[in-house]
Amino acid sequence: MTVSPPSTEASGSPAGTAGPPAGTTGPSAGAAGPSAGTSVPPTRAAEPSDRIDVVDLYLKHIGSGRAVMGRVMGGMAEVRSEGVWIHADDGRRFLDFGGYGVFILGHRHPAVVEAVHRQIDTHPLASRVFLEPVAALAAQALAAHTPPGLDYVHFVNSGAEATEAALKLARAHGRTSVITTRGGFHGKTLGALSVTANATYQTPFQPLLPDVTQVPYDDPAGLEQALAARRDRACVIIEPVQGEGGVRIPRPGYLSQVRALCRAYGALLVVDEIQTGMGRLGTWWGVDAEGVRPDVLLAGKGLSGGVVPIAAMAATAEAYAPFSRDPYLHTSTFGASPIACAAALATVRAMEEENTVARAAALGLRVLTAVRAVCAPYEGGLVREVRGRGLLIGIEFAEDQAVGELLLELISRGVLVNHSLNSTRVLRLTPPAVVEDSALDLFLTTLAEALHSAAGRMAG
Repeated sequence: MTVSPPSTEASGSPAGTAGPPAGTTGPSAGAAGPSAGTSVPPTRAAEPSDRIDVVDLYLKHIGSGRAVMGRVMGGMAEVRSEGVWIHADDGRRFLDFGGYGVFILGHRHPAVVEAVHRQIDTHPLASRVFLEPVAALAAQALAAHTPPGLDYVHFVNSGAEATEAALKLARAHGRTSVITTRGGFHGKTLGALSVTANATYQTPFQPLLPDVTQVPYDDPAGLEQALAARRDRACVIIEPVQGEGGVRIPRPGYLSQVRALCRAYGALLVVDEIQTGMGRLGTWWGVDAEGVRPDVLLAGKGLSGGVVPIAAMAATAEAYAPFSRDPYLHTSTFGASPIACAAALATVRAMEEENTVARAAALGLRVLTAVRAVCAPYEGGLVREVRGRGLLIGIEFAEDQAVGELLLELISRGVLVNHSLNSTRVLRLTPPAVVEDSALDLFLTTLAEALHSAAGRMAG
């Protein structure tokens, strides 16, 4: 796999896409369909003389496993993006219905890009000695949309760091026992990994944080039993919908029950909205559907506007008090950097101006209905269930192999989707809220073709 160095026409950093479950092989990639309302300049495939061997660089400096996975995915390196499209180094482009929930505004939203450029031209990183106005404005903008009372914002660089901040904040309150849910995913740094209930990722790094208990998701009775044994010293961390868990949607009222149980047993409630927040579920936050106010809320992914990585921990005044009193209790050199906060501020403003949350709700219903129709002929056989809320949709298959087969079929036809890290039978869709009719039609046609091909191959 080779890629052109950046040029003035099409610049970008080469990066791979996440790989499918092991044991699959990938067909060669094909061309993607027409643009969804976006003028896309022709992409020139680079000449062999001015291309670098990315696979070789990965093998030598990043890792053999990632290099091999890049080959399995078709051998492309991504070099440019805009809107709903990602462009590869060989001139092909791919419709992005994946992106791990980051691109709610699509790729390179003009307002966010402009804000980041402006910040780079004036003050990209701070001395950390004086106050940082962009961080203050970004915190104000985000707090305007968090559940009532979550007015304090601590910016970090990634979702896992947001989880770490929440776990430390809980410790500062004496909540040293953590309760998480089976199938939950909260990151892979050491503390976050301790509450990410997947032995595949945990086992190589044990022992992890002590006194972490896993309870079933969508099971108030199981949670109450765990809380009763840890009265006044527990922290509960939970997702409104389990994204990496396979788009598991709890029964109505579950989050309200969790909130009530935490109050009854003196537990700190942390709701992880890193993937589900920022309009992904058709509301600003997943907890909005039941009017739940957690003590701490984690945001990320979509908060970046798809341009600069940033995440955040939002908290009530009472919960945030230890960090508020001592600003050096939990710090980061690059946390709340002016560049990242400029992106977050521009993202929130763009979502307000473009009514992104309502668009996500309406588009999500259309996509879910249409995907169910496309999958209907395979239900009871290849497909077990299609479920979703807003623009977080999962297709559950009867066999693990089907996820890898379909993922590679879609890539070969110019469409990118995700598999779920904690649910090997679920293919996950996280399209942007800016998908237009032509792109949606292309996706649905491509999905139908990929299902037909994968079903035939697996039956054979």
